[in-house]
Amino acid sequence: MKKLLRLFAIQLFTAAVVLGAFSNPVHAETFETDAQLAAEWQAAWDFYKFYECATAPLPLTGRSQVKRDISIDIDAPIEHVFTAYSNVGNHVGLHSFLKRVVTHGDRTEGGTRYIDFTAIEDIPVVAGIPVTSKTHAQQRIHAGEFFYETDSWSLPNVVTHQKIVFEDLGAGRTRVTEHLTFEASVVLIDFTVRNGVSSHQETQEGLKEAIEGGAL
Repeated sequence: MKKLLRLFAIQLFTAAVVLGAFSNPVHAETFETDAQLAAEWQAAWDFYKFYECATAPLPLTGRSQVKRDISIDIDAPIEHVFTAYSNVGNHVGLHSFLKRVVTHGDRTEGGTRYIDFTAIEDIPVVAGIPVTSKTHAQQRIHAGEFFYETDSWSLPNVVTHQKIVFEDLGAGRTRVTEHLTFEASVVLIDFTVRNGVSSHQETQEGLKEAIEGGAL
């Protein structure tokens, strides 16, 4: 019963935020302060812990989960690739969706660095017309083990889990593999996976070019 009540609360929260978001014009986020975005991040976290996407959704929720893996090899040492790649700020401008990143918290506990942030994206939803999306996320960086995780929530109740692993190939080369898990309604899951994978691939290519070219 407690889980069902919590699920109902999540759906109510999602519906309320969806109505509020889509009643505003596109690019309305430009009028929001960082403090307002931080409050939205906290509300999303309180109602839906992002990391819970690691558990497959129940059929009664009308949601689906899809996993995808994508890799890329970069001609640079693993230490350098990891530092540049794990900095989310370096991802801005490398694909057409991501416009800016607002960091709400940055702390280290037990050797793991936790970064709470909101990513502002313009996503072409209908006929190529961009709709502004705010993705609230938490990144956990495990520098000693060369991997990091990022869990996120965005409208309309889309959860994404990422585990990005770095492998030393020798001779100053590094392989980056992104293990991606997308969770969304059965109506939106195909769109979510298609756009999510393509944006991550575009970012991978951009980071590879920037790192190998010396820009990062």
